[in-house]
Amino acid sequence: MTTARAQALNTHPGSPLPLGPSFTAAGVNFAVFSRTAAGMTLCLFPPEPEAKEIRIHLTPHVHRTGDIWHIHVDDLPRDWTYGWRVDGPYDPVGRGHRSNWHKLLIDPYAKALVGRFVWDSPALLGYRIEEGDASFSTEDSAPYVPKCALVEDAFDWEGDRPLRIPLKESIIYEVHVKGFTRHESSAVLAPGTFRGLQEKIPYLRDLGVTAVELLPIYEFDPNENVKLDPATGRKLVNYWGYSSVSFFAPKASYAAGAQPDSAAREFKELVKALHRAGIEVILDVVYNHTAEGDHMGPTFCFRGFDNTIFYMLDGNRRYYRNYSGCGNTFNCNHPLVRDFVLDSLRFWVVEMHVDGFRFDLASILGRAQDGSVLSNPPLLERIAHDPILADCKIIAEAWDAAGLYQVGSFPAARRWAEWNARYRDDVRRFVRGDGGLVPAIATRIGGSSDLYQYDGRSPYHSINFVTSHDGFTLWDLVSYNQKHNEDNGEGNRDGMNDNFSWNCGAEGETKDALVVTLRQRQMKNFWTVLMTSQGVPMLLGGDEFGRTQRGNNNAYCQDNETSWLDWTLLERKHEVYRFAREAIHFRRRHPALMRHSFLVGRADGTSAEGDITWHGLRVGEPDWSAGSRLLAFMLLGAPHLTLAEEEDDDIYVCFNMSVEAATCELPSPRPGRAWRRAIDTSLPSPDDIAPHGTEPLLTTQDRYRVHARSSVVLVAR
Repeated sequence: MTTARAQALNTHPGSPLPLGPSFTAAGVNFAVFSRTAAGMTLCLFPPEPEAKEIRIHLTPHVHRTGDIWHIHVDDLPRDWTYGWRVDGPYDPVGRGHRSNWHKLLIDPYAKALVGRFVWDSPALLGYRIEEGDASFSTEDSAPYVPKCALVEDAFDWEGDRPLRIPLKESIIYEVHVKGFTRHESSAVLAPGTFRGLQEKIPYLRDLGVTAVELLPIYEFDPNENVKLDPATGRKLVNYWGYSSVSFFAPKASYAAGAQPDSAAREFKELVKALHRAGIEVILDVVYNHTAEGDHMGPTFCFRGFDNTIFYMLDGNRRYYRNYSGCGNTFNCNHPLVRDFVLDSLRFWVVEMHVDGFRFDLASILGRAQDGSVLSNPPLLERIAHDPILADCKIIAEAWDAAGLYQVGSFPAARRWAEWNARYRDDVRRFVRGDGGLVPAIATRIGGSSDLYQYDGRSPYHSINFVTSHDGFTLWDLVSYNQKHNEDNGEGNRDGMNDNFSWNCGAEGETKDALVVTLRQRQMKNFWTVLMTSQGVPMLLGGDEFGRTQRGNNNAYCQDNETSWLDWTLLERKHEVYRFAREAIHFRRRHPALMRHSFLVGRADGTSAEGDITWHGLRVGEPDWSAGSRLLAFMLLGAPHLTLAEEEDDDIYVCFNMSVEAATCELPSPRPGRAWRRAIDTSLPSPDDIAPHGTEPLLTTQDRYRVHARSSVVLVAR
């Protein structure tokens, strides 16, 4: 409603650029895109509880430049909030438009949100719930949606610059900001927040990781989930955050402070502190869909501004193409939406100093507006070649929910790294003891040349992982044969069925000492494979000390102790933690494990000149047969003469995943060197892994006994 207070505001036509709110010497400029709008209203909200909404109606011939609506408001107090209302066509059954002036809309370029959704309110819907989406709702949604806050980008970075750690030297730690410190055992002052994570930086630095990959940290609404825990009746939530509300605003609930700018300021403080510790920040970003859902979903942003441009619509325009599995698909290859995505990425790099991005369901970003798969997707190429993003790490989850699987064939490939799900599955099966995997595991250990070499990429384009947020934790991978997702309220139907896990003889928690010992050994085997493979290792936060989700492999809705890291495990499972930490530091000490180029050698193990030889029970005789479960290789510390790699120790690695021990002949290291034992997962702690400089010299240099289901790493210097 327009009041005398609104009339007292002094306004000017303003400028169409930049989009979103921007501060001037005289006030605030607002600019927003809508091609279909016939009218636009800026809605202002003073902070006083009794204050009423102030509406300023924009005049097309004064406040519109092309498809951008804009207005400047003089002397606008910074504690006011705002939103937009669009007067445009509502024709979902015909042309697909869903504008509704009665629905308050979030500015797509807002940098902070205040308040929360009342997700179960029918006022959020653009239609009358009892009549379906072809009807039109006149119920005002303003009381039920967050408002956009006015925050400035000013921050003293104290000279902070990107770390530019080479991707081949990276070790990525995937973690949820809230879950990392929310548990009372975290012993931080601000649990569950950016500041809580900042308090744990000394731990991360000691662990040895070079980057944290944060699950979505911009605004999403956790309360959109309507399911209940069947055992407790407790409402479940969207905990992971893969349901975007705003692509520029850090999540307010991850801030310790309560001011509108707290989240942005505290996130910047976190990034600056991580950089000082030598740790990069990679954001998990979700540009494939939004929280507005399908045709029966709410209207709070993009749908109201221009539904036909921001989303992929089905042939009859009423329904949404759903390649995300979440109800809608962002229309990423519309020229205007491409610009929006690039603006968002540049914002996080320029204003927030992040070092890279992992793109959720990135294959969607390669689909045309009709859903077809593009051979040269414009958005992916623009991201790859954007000059602002030139130093960023860009990582694709190279598949989508509609079956498009592009691991090893992702477009604009030479710039993009990929989550290597082939690595995950092959390594899980091999360590479990499946037969017929020795040739595949050799390829995975070597950097997956079958996937990345043909188009000119390098081993570091393979992001190697055994576990991630999506699936079992590492402890659960060796403790459960089946998923146990009953608490998710979906009858245990959700989550992956093919986990390639093995419970080591007992399902779930057990006091059987033999089973527990075997589980710990299997975890050490996974760590050894991961840290001796070419490519970039990624580990799931908490796996280093045996975090469990009690068999839940899809804990997206569990904002509770199922998902939170229990820091008491750091002491209770210290043997697991010690091994993981030392394995990480072992990798970082050895440039032979972090190569820029693919290994030179021959599969028969007879290469006289090269940097790898393959072995089995006897030197130069690897067993590639279907029944084999043992593979050994030697990396020469002296680099191939044509490659500019760094000098290193000679390294011998043997994996024996059979149920019988084997005595393996050892290849000869270079003259003047002798084999020392760095890792033997069959030995009890602390003999299972030796810190640098303490590796015991082998008394017998020509052979080594490799026990069942164990891994051995020797170094020669």
